[in-house]
Amino acid sequence: MSETGREQRRRPDSEEQDPLRSALTQSRVDESKMASDPASVKGDDGPASSQAPPLSPNTPAKPPELPDELVQAGWSKCWSRRENRPYYFNRFTNQSLWEVPVLGQHDVISDPLGLNAAPAEGDANGRKRRMSEEQSSNKRPKVEPSTPISPSTPGVKPWAPEERQTLTSPSTPSTPTAPATTGVPATPATPSTPTPAPYKPAVIYWDLDVQTNAVIKERPPLPLLPPHPEIELQRAQLVTKLRQHYHELCLQREGIDPPRESFNRWLLERKVIDKGLDPLLPSECDPPISPSMFREVMGDIPIRLARIKYKEEARKLLFKYAEAAKKMIDSRNASPESRKVVKWNAEDTMNWLRRDHSASKEDYMERLEHLRLQCGPHVAAVAKDSVEGICSKIYQLSADYSRRLRQTHLGLLQTPPPSEAPTAPVPGARLVYCYPLRLSVPSPVLPRVELHFENDVACLRFKGEMVKVNRGHFSKLELLYRYSCVDDPRFEKFLSRVWCLLKRYQMMFGSGTHEGTGLQGALPVSVFEVLHRQFGVSFECFASPLNSYFKQFCSAFSDTDGFFGSRGPFLSFTPASGSFEANPPFCEELMDAMVSHFEELLSSSSEPLSFVVFVPDWRDPETPALTRMESSRFLREQLHVPPFEHEYRSGSQHTCKREDMSYRAVHGTAVLFLQNDAGFAKWPPTPDGVAELGSAFKPPKTNSSTSTSGPAPPGPDSTPKAPATPGLQDNHDNSHHDNNNNSSPKMAVV
Repeated sequence: MSETGREQRRRPDSEEQDPLRSALTQSRVDESKMASDPASVKGDDGPASSQAPPLSPNTPAKPPELPDELVQAGWSKCWSRRENRPYYFNRFTNQSLWEVPVLGQHDVISDPLGLNAAPAEGDANGRKRRMSEEQSSNKRPKVEPSTPISPSTPGVKPWAPEERQTLTSPSTPSTPTAPATTGVPATPATPSTPTPAPYKPAVIYWDLDVQTNAVIKERPPLPLLPPHPEIELQRAQLVTKLRQHYHELCLQREGIDPPRESFNRWLLERKVIDKGLDPLLPSECDPPISPSMFREVMGDIPIRLARIKYKEEARKLLFKYAEAAKKMIDSRNASPESRKVVKWNAEDTMNWLRRDHSASKEDYMERLEHLRLQCGPHVAAVAKDSVEGICSKIYQLSADYSRRLRQTHLGLLQTPPPSEAPTAPVPGARLVYCYPLRLSVPSPVLPRVELHFENDVACLRFKGEMVKVNRGHFSKLELLYRYSCVDDPRFEKFLSRVWCLLKRYQMMFGSGTHEGTGLQGALPVSVFEVLHRQFGVSFECFASPLNSYFKQFCSAFSDTDGFFGSRGPFLSFTPASGSFEANPPFCEELMDAMVSHFEELLSSSSEPLSFVVFVPDWRDPETPALTRMESSRFLREQLHVPPFEHEYRSGSQHTCKREDMSYRAVHGTAVLFLQNDAGFAKWPPTPDGVAELGSAFKPPKTNSSTSTSGPAPPGPDSTPKAPATPGLQDNHDNSHHDNNNNSSPKMAVV
């Protein structure tokens, strides 16, 4: 082959010259030039266009010359100066075609130039091309047609009592309707409906084909402000600033660093009672002082107690605690009795350390526990006002930031929201199958967000701020958006909303290494499969678009998550029927509120209603939520899964490597079946089903790469104790708790 031929095969705007086509090229030059767009003639150069950064679908541009689904897939019409004819180039895959492309028809590996020229009969290359096309079509993600079940969709039947035995989605007319609420339309894709992304993950951690059996009362759209990248960027900056204030206050007032992830848990715990209008920053909480933050900061006073492995570490920790307690009681306004008790115990401990050099680790730990019991209450008494001041100051700053953000957000909207508070459900509303949240406030024009791929990672950038998600989860978000979003059929706002979603969760759980991982843990896929097969589960009570298994779930944020299938926070979700999985963040306040919500729902509904609940099996002391569920009249069955014999999916599954996807739980997990009479009759927890569920929770024996524990931050001694603080999504903190200076235990994330 000549050098010219090799060069042509390397360039995207070249192709082997067919003799007939070469003969006709010159005669079409003038006509092609006149027909083409001058702007594309001026700058259309195949290789150069492949280097331009991909733009958001809403980037202002000339009217497209291709159907919308081809433009969304990266195709554009270009002009080849050398060949004097138009061609089509894909900026995502670097494919080039002479003819108009067809989505999913060409395989890049076996047909690198992607030419759509029909070969002669019997041509071996033609047979290979046809085989690759068939394989490519078989590899595309499976998207089963499902029925729109939104009450806003014309022709939808409400849920009726006679449908109780099947609880399948109601049928819809054959006429094409608006984008589906929880599924794609039953009609073939049209130019206005983007087709599924051709990327297929190697391992899938979700099943979006499962239809819901959850029935709710029809509810109107919520008057929440729609997400906007500008506002989300400002919110991220203010949350970062608030974190810095918290760190400085702890250091200046108490001489300690903030407890690890205590700020993240504070954000989650506050949202349980917050009535403010900001989706992330607390602004209307009663009481303003967070029990979670107070408990965790107080637990690190006078010093943080780390996990002990060796005798020398125990000896040093005992000495530091005695010294810090004595120094603190001298520098604060303590009562004479407190000064006397703390000084005497601290000096007695130091004298014992000087005399006895042969003590064991257990002796030092026993002495430390005695010192904590004697000095802890007095140290806590003198630090109480200061720690309450830290909690109050952080809350006041948060409320101020929330007001400033809302004023800026209102200025960006085209029309003001209809009211300041969410609209209550319509009295007497009909029963329908559950559907994603809708916002009544129209979204303004969203700014450009850039997208590019680095190996298997999708990178989205807005004003220099980049968020990342692996391509598998990016493809999942695209499918969830297609199933759930009704106001953006052309995907013009998709990238902007994905950026807001990823930024929101990044700010909620922090951007440090392994930070927030425990707060977002999810059940293994094998457990979800058994839950669906044996107990009819089709809905998650605590999840996010990033870690959900089903396409119907509740999550922390209504504004960003509703476009991706969320039904809103679970504590405001009131189903009348259905089978649900609940795996809450391991927060005492949230779990207690969750149990109260369960009791209310099960008492008020005569339709089949079932909740399979996963909570930590903390017994020393017992968690109030666990005690209440074990004594509930709705408890039908209970399963205990021992520690280190089961695993969870990582909270950073959308960014972590595959080998880091799972980790062993260091605490036991209690699985409880709460059901009303109709739910128990419809989805009974049979012995075989419960045994299969327990087996599904065990780590696979061949999974040698699974880590033996989650991220391991500090925790006092080696004895696991009680539970801890907040959370609001189907995530949890695989933690254990330890006795502190006060009677309330402190969380140590592991």
